[in-house]
Amino acid sequence: MFLAHTAASRRWALVAGATVITGALVTGCSGGSTSSSGSASSDTINYALPANFTPNWILPIGTASHLNTNNSSISQAAWEPLIAYDGSTGKVGWNKDNSLASEAKFAPDSKSVTITLDQRHWSDGKPITSRDVEFWFNLVKADKADWASYSPGKAPDNWASFKTIDDTHFTITFDKAYNQEWMLANELSMIRPIPQHVWDKTSDSGAVSDLDHTAAGAKQVWTYLNNAAKKISGYATDPLWKTVSGPYTIKSFSTAGRVELTANAKYDGGGKANIKNVNLLPFTTTDAEENALRAGTVDYGYINATDLSQESSFKAKGYSVKPWSGWAITYMPYNFNNPAMGPVFKQLYARQAIQMSVDQTTLSKVVFNGSAVSTYGPIPQGQESSFVSAEQKNNPYPFDAVKAKKLLTDHGWAEQGGTMVCNDPGTGGNQCGAGVDKGTKFEMQVLSQSGSTVTDNMMSALQSSFAKTGIKFGIKTAPVNSVLSQAGQCTAGKSSCSWQLSFFGTAGSWYFPAYPSGDSLFATGGGSNFGSYSNPDVDKLVTETTTSSSNEAVQKYSAALAKDLPVIWLPEPDYQISVVKNGLGGFAQDSLANFHPAMWKWTK
Repeated sequence: MFLAHTAASRRWALVAGATVITGALVTGCSGGSTSSSGSASSDTINYALPANFTPNWILPIGTASHLNTNNSSISQAAWEPLIAYDGSTGKVGWNKDNSLASEAKFAPDSKSVTITLDQRHWSDGKPITSRDVEFWFNLVKADKADWASYSPGKAPDNWASFKTIDDTHFTITFDKAYNQEWMLANELSMIRPIPQHVWDKTSDSGAVSDLDHTAAGAKQVWTYLNNAAKKISGYATDPLWKTVSGPYTIKSFSTAGRVELTANAKYDGGGKANIKNVNLLPFTTTDAEENALRAGTVDYGYINATDLSQESSFKAKGYSVKPWSGWAITYMPYNFNNPAMGPVFKQLYARQAIQMSVDQTTLSKVVFNGSAVSTYGPIPQGQESSFVSAEQKNNPYPFDAVKAKKLLTDHGWAEQGGTMVCNDPGTGGNQCGAGVDKGTKFEMQVLSQSGSTVTDNMMSALQSSFAKTGIKFGIKTAPVNSVLSQAGQCTAGKSSCSWQLSFFGTAGSWYFPAYPSGDSLFATGGGSNFGSYSNPDVDKLVTETTTSSSNEAVQKYSAALAKDLPVIWLPEPDYQISVVKNGLGGFAQDSLANFHPAMWKWTK
C-alpha cells in the first residue's frame, strides 16, 4: 500500500499504494472475485488488495514509479531477499526462514561485512550462489539513478566493493564505518539475489553471459529486464519469470490487478507456503471490498476506521477485526521555496504557531475513530522503541490556539478581517522575519488527495482549527498521482514551485525500514525531502544516525526535529483495519506494511 514517489524514497502508504486509496472512492469491484469458502479445509485464500490498487511490477529491482509495498510483497514471495528484515513474526528483526543468507558477520571496525548464503536452490535446480548476489549488485551499481531505493551517498554509493570468497560467502566493503544495525536493517535488507544464469542477457533470444561485469553491459541487461517487466500480461507465461527462489510462483497476473500465486514445489527454504493458492483481489472502492467480505468471498480484507461501529456484524459472519498498526509517521510537507509563503514557513515561530493549531488528539478521536496515534516528531510513536526522544514523546507544541495567536502577534502580526497580516517586517525579535514583507497575509493552501471522505473531514477540521489562530487555510484537491507530481522538490521562481503544502491522503504515511533514520526525508537534498527543508545541524545529526553505534544519535535527531518542525506533524492512522476469517492464522501483521502469504495457514 505504498508509493515510492522519488528515486530515493522508501514507501508511501496511500491507502492506495501507487495510487492505492483505502478511503472510499466511487466505483465498484474491478477484476471480479473468486470462489473460495475460506474454510480450514481449503487450499486457497482470497486476500483483498487496497482499494484502487493495481499491482504492476514484478522485477525485484524497483523503479520510482513502481516501488510500493504490495508490488514488493508479491515479488518477495517469488524472489526472497538476501536478508528479510521485517515484522512478520510480530517483532521487527531478521527472519532467517524468509532469507537467503544465514549469517552476516561485520568486521570489528564496522567497515565491511561477510555474508554466508544458506544452501539453497533456484526452482530450476541450480544452486543460489554469491554470483547471483553480485549480479544484483552490479546492476544496481551501474543503474543506481533508476533504482527507486537510491539516495545519493547511500547504497550503492557507500558500498566500495564486492568480493566473492566462494559460492556461499562474499564480502561487501563500505566507504567508512557504519552503524551495524542501520546497515543490516536499512541497506543490506534491500539486496535481492536474482538468477544470473537466466537473466544476464540483453534479449529474449540472446545468450546468457557475464555482461553485468562491465558498466555498459549492466546497463543493457537492466534495460532488457525493465522492458520485460513492463509487459504485465506476460508475468505468468514468460520463461524469464519462471526461475524463482521463494515459496510461490506466479500462476496468473492480469492487467486489471488480479494476481494468483501458487506454491513453488521446488522451494527448499524455511518459509515454505502453508496454503497452496493465494488469490490477490483488486477493488476500486472500499465499499465494494466490504460487500465482498459480507458475501464471504474474501478471507482477509479490511474496513475503514469509520466503519468500526460495524465490527459486530462482521464477527457475526465469522470474521475477526484486527487493527494493523504501522512503523510510520504522517505529516504535511511545507514548500520552503514557495515564493509567497516560503519566507513565512522559514520562520520557526510561524511553524510553531501552525503546529500549536493542530489538535491531534481530537483528530485521532473524531476523524479516525480512535485508530490513530499522535505524531510529534520524526520517529514512529505507535509502537514502543528506544529511538524516540523524551522531547518528542512529551510534545513540545501542544494544541493551544490562544498561545499560537499570541506567538504571531508577538512577532509583528495583527489580525485583520479574521486573518493575520504582517505589520512589522524585518528580522528583530518581535518582527515578522527575513523575507516576510509588510502586508503579507498568513494564507496558506494545501494540495490534498481527493476522493476520500476521511481526508476531506481532516482537512475541514484543520481549516477550522487554523482559523482560530488567524491562519487562513485553503484546500485544493486532486488525485493522488497529481498531488505527487505537483508537490516535488523545486527551485524558487520556477512554475513548479507554486505549491505551498501537500498532503497525500489520510493514510499517506511514510513507512520506515526497521531503523528510522531520516537521510532521505529531512537531510538537505534528500531524495524524499519534498519541501526542500535544510538545517546544517540536522544534517550532522542525520549522518550520526547512520554511523553511530548508539541509539543516542537517533534520540538527538528525534529531539531536534520535534522542536524544529520541518513539516506539520499529523496523527498516524493504522495501516488498515483488517477483517480476517476465523481459522486463518499463523502470521503477525507486519508493522513495516508487507504481507507474507507463505506464513498464512488455516488453523481449524
